[in-house]
Amino acid sequence: MTKKTKAILLTSLALLLLGGGGVGFYYLQQKEKAPAAPVSLEDANGLPALARKQIGVTVGYSPDYVVLDYPGGDVPMETGVCTDVVVRALRLKGIDLQQVVHEDMEKNFRKYPGRKLWKQRAADSSIDHRRVPNLEVFFERIGWSVTDTPGTDPAAYLPGDLVTCYDKDHGRPHIMIISDRKDAATGIPKVIHNSGQGTQENDVLFAFPVTGHFRPVYGEEIILPGQQAKQESTASEK
Repeated sequence: MTKKTKAILLTSLALLLLGGGGVGFYYLQQKEKAPAAPVSLEDANGLPALARKQIGVTVGYSPDYVVLDYPGGDVPMETGVCTDVVVRALRLKGIDLQQVVHEDMEKNFRKYPGRKLWKQRAADSSIDHRRVPNLEVFFERIGWSVTDTPGTDPAAYLPGDLVTCYDKDHGRPHIMIISDRKDAATGIPKVIHNSGQGTQENDVLFAFPVTGHFRPVYGEEIILPGQQAKQESTASEK
């Protein structure tokens, strides 16, 4: 292409863009500056969003034993412990931990740590589902465990996962819900939990070593060990 031809083409392009009072040039500028539509990765029906509803409502912490209605029982909404955050959120997903844990503990009490840790002699529907060690056993029994050896890779923890740890600052086991929001600086997911000051959302996922990593399954009947074999045997007899 000669210099003359190139000059003619550039002049023609400039006239085209400036034609109609410069409308073409103005359009290109506006198109380049138009902001992208906001994209939200948060799920309004996800466990994090449902648990987040407790923030500002559950403002206290109380480990006191309270006799609860059964099923569907709860301590006053303004208080509770870490497990109550999980119990309340899962109820909104159609899973009543109070009922399913109690039903399993009545039949398999010796598989739970109640006798050793709290000198229990039988299942108690008012407190069993509010104790982290019991939930760890139950989640393992229904197949919610993600891994036997939880690590510190942030990518392994998905929104709505349940994580247990030992809170050495307070001398007690603890449970948290993985949020769908992350720390902007580290990329580590935030957690929703009650560690003593009401339900909060903050950046403490790896503040203590993780002892359990679980992923809830929805829309399916919870089948306990032994129950599936019994159902299959009944079906084969028909």
